[in-house]
Amino acid sequence: MDELRRQNYLRMMGVTQWRLRQTGSDDEIPQPVVEAEADVTLAEQPAPVGDAVPPTESVNLAEDRSDWLTLRQQVKACRQCGLRAGCSQTVFGVGDEQADLLVIGEAPGADEDRQGEPFVGRAGQLLNGMLLAMGFKREAVFIANIVKCRPPDNRDPAAEEAMACQDYLLAQIALIQPKLILSVGRISAQNLLQTDIAVGKLRGRVHTFGETNIPLVVTYHPAYLLRSPEQKSKAWQDLQLALSVLGPVRRDQGRD
Repeated sequence: MDELRRQNYLRMMGVTQWRLRQTGSDDEIPQPVVEAEADVTLAEQPAPVGDAVPPTESVNLAEDRSDWLTLRQQVKACRQCGLRAGCSQTVFGVGDEQADLLVIGEAPGADEDRQGEPFVGRAGQLLNGMLLAMGFKREAVFIANIVKCRPPDNRDPAAEEAMACQDYLLAQIALIQPKLILSVGRISAQNLLQTDIAVGKLRGRVHTFGETNIPLVVTYHPAYLLRSPEQKSKAWQDLQLALSVLGPVRRDQGRD
């Protein structure tokens, strides 16, 4: 992606005061510097760190693309918790079923419940801008949530509701086999990493998920960034960290 387009996408995110520092190698990812906030610096990017994730039993599905249809039908028919009774439809997930980047959010909201697709409101528009700034169009990644049904009044999903949906998400991860998981928001990060540590302390380093040690990067939820735009510079640092893990793999997919 050319630099002018990237800067346009950064402006879509609301990050407007960026300049690129020259690097010594064409292979290095340019590191952003916030001119308007002198006290904000990029953290050193550490080697991947493994987090203790208790073993979980996943849905027993063969890792074959034909199983997507079976999984969709299972999600649609699911009544393992009470959420399905209070929503209009399930929100399975959307995107490239062989994506290198898997984005996992928290739970569907009112807009997502109406349309049956994750991240379609104002937060979704910001997420699209964040992905474009990374070099991905929305359709080139896969986007899912911790739970597939909208909780009443957009409340946080309860622990037992997240557990009821866990096997479906694990099956999606097994089918996609992503190179990286981008965990978006507190509910996503704490469920995936089995922790109660705050997002602000989980971001800034590379975690691992599951038995295959998929790299996982935590960032703030776009809805939080809309409420707290001063945190967008930190979110961009997280996206740069994610890019450093992904490297050159299949970026700029789906571009014109």
